[in-house]
Amino acid sequence: MLFAPTLTALAQKGRRGGAKSAAVAKSAPVLPPIKYTQFFLPNGLRVIFHEDHSTPIVATNVWYHVGSKNETPGRTGFAHLFEHMMFQGFKGYDLDYVPAIQGFGGAINGSTTEDRTN
Repeated sequence: MLFAPTLTALAQKGRRGGAKSAAVAKSAPVLPPIKYTQFFLPNGLRVIFHEDHSTPIVATNVWYHVGSKNETPGRTGFAHLFEHMMFQGFKGYDLDYVPAIQGFGGAINGSTTEDRTN
């Protein structure tokens, strides 16, 4: 229900005003802000860090704000190609960590959209 207020607002956007729509908007839950730390690496990469000790799990996401919208006609598919290349390792960095992550039940995956690659 993290996005409940946003979804409620979007659902109401297409309706005409009235008592029912006002009541629905008022009943949306108020969620507390999520505490996080943000910093930038020397190479400009923005890091957003959030700790949640409510469950014994770890999640790491790397998102690049580039996707298929940044490609030019006749040269498409590169964002998706680079997404796959991120899982191939490179000089000085092999993929020895992958079996360890998977051995503990972890998953490694990627995706590409118009405006991001992860």
